[in-house]
Amino acid sequence: MNLLRGPARLILKLMGWKLLDLPQRPAKAVVIAYPHTSNRDFPMTLLALAALPYGAQWVAKDTLFRGILGPVMRGLGGVAVNRRERTGFVERLAEEFRTRDEFHLIIATEGTRSLQAGWKSGFYRIALAAGVPVVMATVDYGKREVGLLASIMLSGDEAADMRNISACYEGRRGYHHHNASPIRLL
Repeated sequence: MNLLRGPARLILKLMGWKLLDLPQRPAKAVVIAYPHTSNRDFPMTLLALAALPYGAQWVAKDTLFRGILGPVMRGLGGVAVNRRERTGFVERLAEEFRTRDEFHLIIATEGTRSLQAGWKSGFYRIALAAGVPVVMATVDYGKREVGLLASIMLSGDEAADMRNISACYEGRRGYHHHNASPIRLL
């Protein structure tokens, strides 16, 4: 990953993008990605991960891991999730956080690129169960910024936590900004 840092930073700069990072990253965190409105977010996220460098894994629907794409997606840090049925995913990931010294897991809070009534609550439940902070990440097409914005420890007061998260994302724009879901848990 470190070998890719320089070239990834150069590519971002040539594209006119600013790379954002935290002064100090927590050893473990659930990283939430918002807004997620386009397939373009994926290559931009991979580029930012290489530029930081940041060895985070990311969650995507299990259908992307079928066939020849499966090994590629896993090799890039992907973790498959079955969104069609309950599989104990939250509990398994909370346990994964407890057993590792370092672990960062990126979750697109909306669960899809299309407009939804709000966010899926999995990221919130995982972070609380594991006792790890939430790091806010973005691919902001309006400001041409990509990377990490802030880190907060959830209090368990859902309304207060979501207000803090919402304030962090104020003014951030997805590629198809009309598809950005409201910042509230479903």
